[in-house]
This record gives sequence, structure tokens and C-alpha cells, in this order.
Amino acid sequence: MPAQTSDVPPQFRILELATASWMSAAVSAAADLGVADHLASGPRPVADLAEAVGADAPTLYRLLRACADFGLFRESAGQVFESTELGDALRSDSPNSMRNFARWVGTPADRWTWSGLADTMRTGEPAFAKVHGMEIWDHFNNNPKTATVFDDAMTELSRQVIAQAVDAYDFTPFGKVVDVGGGHGTLLSEILKAVPGTRGVLFDRPEVIGGAGSVFETAGVSDRVQLESGDFFASVPAGADAYVLSNIIHDWDDAPSVQILANCRRAMAPSGRVLLIEATLPDGTEPAPLVKLIDLDMLVLSGGHQRSAAQFDALFQQAGLKLSRVVSGGLCSVVEAVSA
Repeated sequence: MPAQTSDVPPQFRILELATASWMSAAVSAAADLGVADHLASGPRPVADLAEAVGADAPTLYRLLRACADFGLFRESAGQVFESTELGDALRSDSPNSMRNFARWVGTPADRWTWSGLADTMRTGEPAFAKVHGMEIWDHFNNNPKTATVFDDAMTELSRQVIAQAVDAYDFTPFGKVVDVGGGHGTLLSEILKAVPGTRGVLFDRPEVIGGAGSVFETAGVSDRVQLESGDFFASVPAGADAYVLSNIIHDWDDAPSVQILANCRRAMAPSGRVLLIEATLPDGTEPAPLVKLIDLDMLVLSGGHQRSAAQFDALFQQAGLKLSRVVSGGLCSVVEAVSA
């Protein structure tokens, strides 16, 4: 992305860039209030809408008129608002819903952490612990409501973005697939729907696994799924043909990433595969603004990385694996590794 994308003078372009977080906060607030859900049946006056979402009407109006300028809603005479096609993606029941992801980036766990980005540049250390007084995973253990928003956001992201990568990759050769750190099972359910003969294991923390069953029942694949809980730094379920890690390795620096990958290498069948579903960086200097911002988010939250194919291969070699191929699937790709 070029540094300047329009004829706006540089000083005002900087103003636009510097205040982009305000736009994000407004979108997050609208998502958290559930405004789009309450506009699903049609236009509503702001006073009526405020009562429905539990907000102060004059204050809510100020939020909605700003969001209307972003294209989320349309305002008509009498402070009446209706949703747009874009705004409908903030509805909980929309097949395109990104409501929970918008809520997550508005939580203190994510938003406040970015205030430490400059310090991270100076120290090389993630900002989360300095800003919040503890590491991110400890914060989730102590703040279950925030953890739920995060888990729901990741489930939503899997449904909207990572599913494209699943469509791009052929899972038919695998009789058994382990989804390592698979959350509530959205990704694994999509794989099993695509390949009726395959069986799956969902592997994640005990508190996450507890909320996973309904996803498989809704998808009609619960008879082919086994739920296992544990710690992927210690071990993963053994004997599968494929170990899928969707946006897991990007959470971690190199040493812990190698440990997770080495555990998968030890557990997999001799001809098995390790499949990373990740937003990959270009190996060169090509623009990839969203991926590079995700990389910064991983940096401040946990010290993690988005990586290029070459960087993934370097990790694989330390874990007894080697890069086989990269299959592009929209924002995310499937990075395939085999035994070295």
C-alpha cells in the first residue's frame, strides 16, 4: 500500500491514519451494543433503538451518525437509522458475521495493549504483560468473559476467513485429522463436512473443549469427532495423518513454535502432514498491509509472528520437518510440512 493513497495533503493523510483507531472503536462499540441485530427488522428511530440496546439516546445518536459515514448504517429524517449490507455483517445471525471479532478488538485486552507498541519497539518484548500486569493467557484465565469474547472471535474468523483455505486444500487423503488448538471446532467441522470418510480429533484446553459439542452437532459430524483436552506444549494426540494448526503458530516466538511443531512431528503417522493455516507474509517487499498489521498485533499481544514461507521452513527444519508446499486460500494459506 503506498504511503499516500489520494490527493489529500500529507498532514491530513497523517491525521486520517492516526485517528483510524477511533473508527475501530466506534465499530466495536456498535458491535458490542448489538445495534445491527436490532435493525434486522428494518429502520428504527434512535430513541427506540437506544431503549432496545440499553443506551442513552442522544449519545447513541452521535455514535450512529459517525458509523453512518463509515457505511455501516443509513440515516434518514427524524434520526431514523437502518442497516446497510456492510452493517449486516455486524449482525449475530448473519452468515457473514464479524460481530465478535469487532467486539474483541474493542476490549481492553487488545485495544489497550496497542498503547505499548512504541515500548515494544524499544525492548523487543510484547506489550501485554507491561500494560495488563500479566501474560495474555493468564489474563484470559482470570477474565473468563474476555476469554469468551476472544474464543467467539476466533470461531467467527475461522468461519469467515479460514474456511476459504480449507476449500483450497484437498483433505481427502487423510483418514484422521487432529485440529490442534482448534477452539470450538468450526474449522474441523468444515473439514469433516468436506470429506465424509475422515475422522477428527479436536484438541484444546479443557475450558475451551467444554463449549465445542454443539458445533459438530449442527454440522452433522459429531459421530466422527473425538474431543481431547491437553497442553500442546507437552504432547498432542498420536497417530493421525494430518495435524492442522489454524492461527496457532503465529501466537508464539520461534522457540515455543518449534516445540509445538516437534510434538506434532513425533505424534503423526510416518507419512503424515503438518498443516499450518496462517496469513503468510510475502518473502519479498510486496505490499500486504493487513497481514503486516496482524503481525504487529501478534507482537504486542504475545510476542508472536506472521511468517513468510521461508521463515516457516526454518521453523520446520528445527522440528524435524520440511516445507512441502504452500496452498493459497484467500487471506490465509495452507503451509504444508512433511517429515524431513
